[in-house]
Amino acid sequence: MERTPIPVLTVQTAPYEDQRPTGGGGLRRPTGLFESQRNYLPNFVQSLLSSVDLRDRQGCTMVVGSDGRYFSKTAIEIVVQMAAANGIGRLVIGQNGILSTPAVSCIIRKIKAAGGIILTASHSRGGPGGEFGVKFEVANGGPAPDIVSDKIYQISKTLEEYAICPDLRVDLSRLGRQEFDLENKFKPFRVEIVDSVDIYLNLLRSIFDFNAIRNLLTGPNQIKIRIDAMNGVMGPYVRRILCDELGAPANSAINCIPLEDFGGQPPDPNLTYATALLEAMRGGEYGFGAAFDADGDRYMILGQNGFFVNASDSLAIIAANLSCIPYFCQMGVRGFGRSMPTSTALDK
Repeated sequence: MERTPIPVLTVQTAPYEDQRPTGGGGLRRPTGLFESQRNYLPNFVQSLLSSVDLRDRQGCTMVVGSDGRYFSKTAIEIVVQMAAANGIGRLVIGQNGILSTPAVSCIIRKIKAAGGIILTASHSRGGPGGEFGVKFEVANGGPAPDIVSDKIYQISKTLEEYAICPDLRVDLSRLGRQEFDLENKFKPFRVEIVDSVDIYLNLLRSIFDFNAIRNLLTGPNQIKIRIDAMNGVMGPYVRRILCDELGAPANSAINCIPLEDFGGQPPDPNLTYATALLEAMRGGEYGFGAAFDADGDRYMILGQNGFFVNASDSLAIIAANLSCIPYFCQMGVRGFGRSMPTSTALDK
């Protein structure tokens, strides 16, 4: 039986003046704004897609993921429907919409995608009264540079219409390929639902000495660890990588079920909000502790007795021990990238 092609619609809209991306092509606003303001999300998604030149957009592959916060599944459906209508040929999406920001970057580079869309508001609160956001990553797996963010903003200020396939429905829970015939398209639009952890785990295996880490966590002189995923996207990664793959006991990992409201707390890995981890570490039972933010691109590290290790010092520790990391032994080091909250530890 022949399938009826899915209609591609053009919807009239009016521009918003407040859709300037900040922080690498990202738009972060109260969730209620996305839910209540007519076409607020479609407007920004259209501006984002239109920032990719038409010849690069037609038939290309993009990656889509979210941190699982409230409104994510609704937003993913809109992104899928609009990507199809705008000529994207294939979307790769994490199962149930879940993909950490580092995993999106990894997949973009692995499959040579044109870019990726991540639905997250980072460490901000989730739930109906929280915040929601959209981030754009470009073909190198990094956040959109200022020139791309500026282009998105300029398009958003004059936007009069967007394209969408409102009848297109994707099953985010089913691994594998789903194909859709669209009106006026020569090839079917494809969506591939992938395991949220697999590709990223394979990358980590090629970088770090898993045998040495496994021995550290399970051997005669094992170190006890405590990892808090803060009910964000990192829960499945922590369970699969640290517990299943590297042998840490299951009770080493806490708050590993992604929740739409992150359990009512901001998923912010700092001494103010990661209090459960801090209290556990202060007891002296654990030798290493870590917490992650909602989308997994920021962390906090604690040593025994709750000793706080800032990001600058952890980078310096890695730099001082490069001989323990197989990837750097093979590939060498071209430089160290440090961000705003820096120190002189790396220089030393």
